[in-house]
Amino acid sequence: MPVVVVESPAKAKTINKYLGKDYTVLASYGHVRDLPPKDGSVDPDHDFAMEWEIGVDSRKHVKAIADALKDDDALILATDPDREGEAISWHLQEALTKRRAIKKTTAVSRVTFNAITKPAILEAMKHPRQVDEDLVEAYLARRALDYLVGFNLSPVLWRKLPGARSAGRVQSVCLRLIVEREMEIEAFNPQEYWSVRALLETPRGQSFEARLTQLSGRKLDKFDLKDRMSAEMAVQAVSSRALTVSSVEAKPGTRNPSAPFMTSTLQQEASRKFGMGARQTMNAAQRLYEAGLITYMRTDGIDMAPEAVSQAREAIKARYGEKYVPGSPRLYKNKAKNAQEAHECIRPTDMFASPDSVSLSDADQRKLYDLIWKRTIACQMETARLERTTVDIASDDGEVVLRATGQVVVFDGFMAVYTEGRDDVEEDDEGRLPQITQGEAVKKVAGGLAAQAEGKEAVLGGQDAVLGLQHHTAPPPRYTEATLVKRMEELGIGRPSTYASVLSTIVDREYVRKEQNRLIPEDKGRIVTVFLMNFFRKYVGYEFTANLEEELDEISAGDLDYKEVLAKFWRDFHAAIEETSELRISEVLDKLDDALAPTLYPPREDGTDPRICPLCGTGQLHLKTSRSGGFVGCSNYPECRYTRPIGGGEEQNGDRVLGMDEAGNEISLRSGRFGPYVQRGEVSEENKKPDRASLPKGWRAEDMDLEKALTLLSLPREIGAHPEGGTISANFGRFGPYLMHQMPGEAKPVYANLKDPNDVFEIGMNRAVELITEKRNNPGRGRSAAAKPLKELGEHPEEGGPVQVLDGRYGPYVKWGKVNATLPKDVKPEDLSMDQAVALIAEKAAKGGKKKTAKKPAAKKAAAKKSAT
Repeated sequence: MPVVVVESPAKAKTINKYLGKDYTVLASYGHVRDLPPKDGSVDPDHDFAMEWEIGVDSRKHVKAIADALKDDDALILATDPDREGEAISWHLQEALTKRRAIKKTTAVSRVTFNAITKPAILEAMKHPRQVDEDLVEAYLARRALDYLVGFNLSPVLWRKLPGARSAGRVQSVCLRLIVEREMEIEAFNPQEYWSVRALLETPRGQSFEARLTQLSGRKLDKFDLKDRMSAEMAVQAVSSRALTVSSVEAKPGTRNPSAPFMTSTLQQEASRKFGMGARQTMNAAQRLYEAGLITYMRTDGIDMAPEAVSQAREAIKARYGEKYVPGSPRLYKNKAKNAQEAHECIRPTDMFASPDSVSLSDADQRKLYDLIWKRTIACQMETARLERTTVDIASDDGEVVLRATGQVVVFDGFMAVYTEGRDDVEEDDEGRLPQITQGEAVKKVAGGLAAQAEGKEAVLGGQDAVLGLQHHTAPPPRYTEATLVKRMEELGIGRPSTYASVLSTIVDREYVRKEQNRLIPEDKGRIVTVFLMNFFRKYVGYEFTANLEEELDEISAGDLDYKEVLAKFWRDFHAAIEETSELRISEVLDKLDDALAPTLYPPREDGTDPRICPLCGTGQLHLKTSRSGGFVGCSNYPECRYTRPIGGGEEQNGDRVLGMDEAGNEISLRSGRFGPYVQRGEVSEENKKPDRASLPKGWRAEDMDLEKALTLLSLPREIGAHPEGGTISANFGRFGPYLMHQMPGEAKPVYANLKDPNDVFEIGMNRAVELITEKRNNPGRGRSAAAKPLKELGEHPEEGGPVQVLDGRYGPYVKWGKVNATLPKDVKPEDLSMDQAVALIAEKAAKGGKKKTAKKPAAKKAAAKKSAT
């Protein structure tokens, strides 16, 4: 039987069902080989020779494929239809050849399919080909570039910037985008402007709102009403005049549907509509693809197969009626720069399989399939027809002109199914207007606008019928994952398959954090970006990175030699590394301090030198680094311990005195290398180690006061006497809040973790005794051994054994045998499905998470007993 190899066991199971008993279908579990994480894996001195090794967990999968080839002399490589899939097939062919599992007589072929459906699989088997060497070389070039940057630039970061973790080729450019946007926001100077609106009523008693567009015969621009005085004059001008409708203009308009999804637009829309991260979106899409519900989800293409277009039109006609089907099919031009790596758009494999007819237990998969189906159906539907109405209302003397706009949907067309989300919603979206006739008088409606003025600077006139409202220009918004992916795509940085991993990497490295779906750079990320901009500017340049991506595309098209591209890159990059390696840390910090000066030392209101330390008044402020990132510190350290974060203002989180305790000791808030802490008194000959306490997780430095500081410094808190002797106390430790108790005669105290930091101050005696007793009876490995599962998922569908969701020290995780796989932050335990769990387990096992099975204790005892006998 021919041996067919795919990436995942779920895919293998489905394809095996379609191909039948005449084929053996096995899974490679992703990539089987990689570059060892050590120097020399890519050797520029020997024509960029690359050393590959088979991963520990991949060896058994390669062996299984090799064993299967002993019974048959045909190998069909059926991995994904993109560059990574081509690379996996190439790695398998190379590895199996080295093992001599592939012989001269072995027939090796490559097949690809865009959907895991029976017709697609059977059709693919009729058109085998060889591994595409151009795509493989594009993969090799990309992998070598990423390795050369990571293994040469990261050590420079470690030596010159303590606390920096590493740097990647595309990740560094992505981080630069986020940091530069944050610096734009911080440097933004809001500008005041005013608008004037009036609530008007037609003779038929229907009200509508209009805004002032002309004053004293001149058209108003955005900043013409620049202050309250000018707004008051404008409000008075409108309030004191009778108004008549001077013109009513209705124009027909149309809206066309958006193109079907490709990878980047799917990630953007899932983020807008559901708040799903790029990785979460791709994980759900992967499951839908493996289930045969959608086409391949990593694609730059937006074209659709002719048979899919026809089926979509039939589904529209059956579900919505003939009038929703356009006269001719809609064709969308493929935007991919490299046709060899472009595939069909992301679409349902069956257009008649509507979301309400598909059974999906996983919430993410349900939402994503609904989104893909609606977007695909809508893209082949009729245009929406609108009517846009513009009404001008003027005073008799022409001194003031107001305008009202609105639109009416005459025929909803594709909007009956789907409308695309927007990143930034306009403040004044057009609504529907009542019937208005030219020449008729309108009157102002008193009291209708007062609510809009609540809590804002406003001018009300004409018994609240006219409103002048203050506005300020807003800084550019922080990036969301959706807007960042869109920006990277516009700049030509990265490719669809890389976006999810790039975003995850910069968050995992603690260069960026996510708050309310917005990406905010950490101080560590700022320092790394400024360092790279000053010493490796070329390699974090947008144009340079985009041009390099284009060269990689040309390699995959067979138009460039990949080793020539690597040689050209390495020549200049290596010289930059050598030059920077010779710099002292002090030189690096001086240059970064100068580069960041406008941000770090903004002018003070009193005109004093912004570099003078505000605490001691004599020291000079300077940029410093620590393991937790960069900060501004005083040159008089350790006598003066003033610090502040590089992203904060003058007083934010800086050292400050909170007050005095009853004994007259000064209680102060300080910032150390591991974060903010409170201290009692000062270091002296008599008091070499003053009382200190770090701020617990969730406590903000700016919220600290004397009472909170004294509470922290009073720890550990004695809860009370244990019934069996000894005292139970609560405190904060390295791993968070905990309880401690040691009974008389007990060699070591017992520690029990607390989930809520507030429990340190609030937990009662009964609950404390209960937790200590549970921990003493079930010590486990740092927590209760008999922890109750958060969710029982059942038996593993392929290999057996219970699959559970447990609560661990670092959050919920999936447990199957010896494999523990952490749940993504955006996945709730109660929403986790078996399919998701199996995928997480397989991913963890492939990364080395599956340990050797230990011998059972019972077997050891039995052997010992037999020997004694």
